[in-house]
Amino acid sequence: MTTAEAVVEALLRRGITTVYGVPGVHNDPLFDAFHGARDRLRVIHTRHEQAAAYMALGAALVTGQPQVFTTVPGPGFLNTAAALLTAFGMNAPVIGLVGQIPQSDLERGHGFLHELRDQLGLAGHLSKFTARIGAAHEAPALVADAISCATSGRPRPAILECPMDVWGRRGAVAFDAAPPPPRRPPIDDDAVNAAARILGKSQRPLIVVGGGAQDASAEVIALAEMLEAPVVAYRRGQGVVPATHRLNISLPIAHRLWAKADVVLGIGTRLFLQQSQWGVDDTLQVVRVDIDPEEPHRFRRATAAVMADAADGCNALLRHIPAHNAPRPSRSTEIEGHRAWLSGRLATLEPQLGFLRAIRAALPADGIFVDEVTQVGFASRLAFPVLKPRTYFSPGYQDTLGWGLGTALGIKAARPDVPVLSIAGDGGFMYQVGELATAVQHGIAVTFVVFDNASFGNVRLLQETLYGNRTIASDLVNPDFVALAEAFGIAARRATDAPELEQAIRDALSTNRPALIHVPCGPMPSPWDLILMPKVRG
Repeated sequence: MTTAEAVVEALLRRGITTVYGVPGVHNDPLFDAFHGARDRLRVIHTRHEQAAAYMALGAALVTGQPQVFTTVPGPGFLNTAAALLTAFGMNAPVIGLVGQIPQSDLERGHGFLHELRDQLGLAGHLSKFTARIGAAHEAPALVADAISCATSGRPRPAILECPMDVWGRRGAVAFDAAPPPPRRPPIDDDAVNAAARILGKSQRPLIVVGGGAQDASAEVIALAEMLEAPVVAYRRGQGVVPATHRLNISLPIAHRLWAKADVVLGIGTRLFLQQSQWGVDDTLQVVRVDIDPEEPHRFRRATAAVMADAADGCNALLRHIPAHNAPRPSRSTEIEGHRAWLSGRLATLEPQLGFLRAIRAALPADGIFVDEVTQVGFASRLAFPVLKPRTYFSPGYQDTLGWGLGTALGIKAARPDVPVLSIAGDGGFMYQVGELATAVQHGIAVTFVVFDNASFGNVRLLQETLYGNRTIASDLVNPDFVALAEAFGIAARRATDAPELEQAIRDALSTNRPALIHVPCGPMPSPWDLILMPKVRG
């Protein structure tokens, strides 16, 4: 086989059936190998490398499985950096196949097309695993290693590069048998018992869930009910406990409860916002369930820590807590009182809340909502009811402006069976607007909602409120978004209020085709006092 054929076969044997990418001369033999496997492999080509990586990110987030993109070296690879950085922050198993200049020219400064000094070294800052494929016989093992590393422990990106003259070089290739399932770390019974004793004796426990808990919904709910513990998620953990559950709370309510909690259980979360902003003291015991052994002690050493996959760790606690569990009164009445308070506070966030209610009414329970760095997106993190795991996607701590369009395309490509709606402001939407062509070419039926205030709205808001209205570089001149979408062959319409938006979404979703809804809007009230809340402990 050629090296490229060996890579493709290795991917197929690991269950990879879709590759996102942009072709180029450095990867011509690889794309020829894709063509040879076209009955088993789907290639979705984008109009820009960043979108290929974002599509792989979206597919990885929605499935929890490794997803692959490919790009030429140098500028092509650098164009994927924002998506890789976001994938690293969101713990997503994204695999990059990156071309390289000829093997004999590496690191010699000849000025070869797309030459980038120490490309693998740079990739190491954005990934968990890097390697260079030097021959056909190396390909199967390196593909297996990349996938194994990206998916084991804390998932993160992996990068494989291959020189352009190696892709087409032939050699004898052997493939191993199907790999064993990923190894789960053994669970320390002493650590579980210590955590169970603390949780069992608690009187006012609070649970915080992050993206690491997305596949542990049933276990988290059982723990919450056993402990009568309210559960909060901010972005990545949304949907682990449905918004309709009596113990589900949003961020501002959790801030109120944090002040009097005696034990906090963090499951698959950094607990960054809580520990760095809300504060800790000696009366607050922190219990962690996390697969990354470095995580529980970043801010303050956890009182007890269970190193495990979220579902395994929660199951272990469910088995051990009953021996220590103290009776507790129901928290339902207390939580309802907090919800009534929050409802009054959120009432100031109009028109954001009206738009979010319209989206929730039109989107089915299993429909997927892709958040963006925009005022409606910020409000959604506080007030959009998420009903199931892996149906709400927010860009994590990188908060990458412009991530949404490509990510939503990847989500829909991987889950064509469910509706996908992506929101954006006019600023963020234009980052990847060319990928509307990708949506049409590959029939990827995302509904895009563009909230247009002719500005980088949050930048302008901060300039107005914190800098004496000295606005600069925040106003935008936009196209006619409806006409633009129609020029790509996408059905588009304008909605001027929440009822019109709800109907437009219903109509768009019913077609199962790409659609765009333009929502002209003015300045929106700031949600930041309900997100960046003050210290209450320590």
